Amino acid sequence: YSLASGFLTGKYRQQSDLAQSQRGGGIGKYLNPRGLRIVDTLVEVAEQSGAKPAEVALAWLMSRDGVTAPIASATSLAQVESFARAAALSLSAGQLARLDTASA
Repeated sequence: YSLASGFLTGKYRQQSDLAQSQRGGGIGKYLNPRGLRIVDTLVEVAEQSGAKPAEVALAWLMSRDGVTAPIASATSLAQVESFARAAALSLSAGQLARLDTASA
C-alpha cells in the first residue's frame, strides 16, 4: 500500500489510532521508535513547508536517486490534488537530510 498504508500521513501515532482505518492491522507494524521518528520529522518539515505530511513524504521519495515514481493511491479528489502538490514541492537539502537521518 502507498505511503505505508497511510502511516506516513501522520494520522496514526498510537495503537488507538489504528481503528480509524480498515488497514489498521497492517499499519501497526510501523508503530515503533523508527516509524514514529520518521512521522515526527515529516510533520515538522510539513509545518515548515506549509504542506501536508503525505506531500512531504512523496516529495522526499521523489527526490531520491533511482525513484521514478512512488506508489500512491487516492480515494478522493482532495488526495489526488495533494499528490500533485507533492510533485511540485521542493525540499531543502537540510530538510532532506533530516528525513534521511530520521529514517536511518
